[in-house]
Amino acid sequence: MLDGIETVGNKLPHPATLFAILTVVVVLVSWLLARMDVSVHNAVDGERVEVVDLLSREGVQWLFTSAVDNFLGFAPLGVVLVTMIGIGMAEQTGLISTLLRAFVLSVPRTLVTAGVVFAAVMSSVASDAGYVVLPPLAAMLFVALGRHPLAGIAAAFAGVSAGFSANLLLSGTDVLLGELTIQAAATLDPEYAEGMNLAMNYWFIIVATFLLTIVGTLVSRYIVEPRLGEWKGEGVVAGDEESLTLSAIEKKGLLWAGVTLLITAALLALTIVPPNAPLRGEDGAVVQSPFMDSLVIIIVIVFFVPGLVYGIVTRSVRNDTDGVNHLSRTLESMAMFIVLAFFAGQFIAYFDHTNLGLMVSIAGADLLESINLGGFPLIILFMLFVGGVNIFVGSASAKWAMLAPVMVPIMMQLGISPEFTQAAYRVSDSTFNILSPLLPYFAVIIAVAQKYDKRIGIGSLISVMLPYAILFFLAWGAMTLGWFALDLPLGPGSPVTYEG
Repeated sequence: MLDGIETVGNKLPHPATLFAILTVVVVLVSWLLARMDVSVHNAVDGERVEVVDLLSREGVQWLFTSAVDNFLGFAPLGVVLVTMIGIGMAEQTGLISTLLRAFVLSVPRTLVTAGVVFAAVMSSVASDAGYVVLPPLAAMLFVALGRHPLAGIAAAFAGVSAGFSANLLLSGTDVLLGELTIQAAATLDPEYAEGMNLAMNYWFIIVATFLLTIVGTLVSRYIVEPRLGEWKGEGVVAGDEESLTLSAIEKKGLLWAGVTLLITAALLALTIVPPNAPLRGEDGAVVQSPFMDSLVIIIVIVFFVPGLVYGIVTRSVRNDTDGVNHLSRTLESMAMFIVLAFFAGQFIAYFDHTNLGLMVSIAGADLLESINLGGFPLIILFMLFVGGVNIFVGSASAKWAMLAPVMVPIMMQLGISPEFTQAAYRVSDSTFNILSPLLPYFAVIIAVAQKYDKRIGIGSLISVMLPYAILFFLAWGAMTLGWFALDLPLGPGSPVTYEG
């Protein structure tokens, strides 16, 4: 079945071409629905939402005047290019390659996949940075082990994206979703909302972190890697320990890079650890602070400085020209991603500007309300509905901003707490991410995979990620239903039921 999905999917046009075609489709659909006077009622603000016709006079003006902004506003563009400056220095000087070989020599190979999935799940504390950092590193690690790089990319992508809402730490996601949930609950029961907190799903996401690590490891080992087979491209042959041995100059470079990393980390800590540190937020906050907003540049520094020192020690960087050339070669490899980003940016901006995504969400929520179910059937239907909406609206906070004001009160009236509604939302919002071409970082993953095999297309990626999506949803969904049945607290003072 997966081979069939890959074959059909890879017969689709190049991803950049596909985004261009979809952009044209959105324009034509907006024109048609506007002619049909299609609209939906938004219960949140009481307004009717109408389709914006992109072929009207104002629409055509917007198409021409917004093109550059759509490209520059494509969420991953700046994050990817800036992050690659740091990673590029570490990669081009040989630091990453040396670290990976040292890692392979010191860590049992049976734990590598689990380590990749766990690190990827945990990366959501750094917001979207995990999408940029972990898949390429996992690919290089798997090649060093003689394993297929796409298997490494898939394991990292599954953890970062399908496990986005799980973590052992609270992150910006908890703040964004929690504030929207509390606000929505207050519309029905202000007194109950006052007792809610932003850590309402904390116990739930801790358990989910270990569950997804186990499931992701098993899917990689028993489904994805056997299907991909052995890696026939360039790389170190598995079991060839001699080729993994580090030279004296490489060991010296690692030593000085490690010392540099410690010094860099200590200096960065001064910006966040002291109570009055410059990167702390209001009242000394850490989760919601300039520090969290600065994680991309912090990652650049953490990679760039040790990478530069390693290059100086190993003589791969003899002067500033060598350093600039290293960075240039890294950004040259991102040319395909930049092309993809232009067309993907236009498509996502068009889809948002026409209100098509908002209308799909509102219509689906209205349908869910009209069915009038309760208990397990309602929870399951709600989770499937969120997964469907996720195909059209990629941003977790944007979706919840649309759905929470409608769905939280509905579920409360049916005896389900706002805390549990948010937890169920997080499950579907995360697990279906890896199947949505509207996910901004989907294009990033394809670009990384094509560095190893130019033939890899949308079909290849979806066929590899589908087992993760299905089994993550089934396992995490079963855990959610079990949590509800056992009436366990989701977090500090956060029940699964509501008795208003």
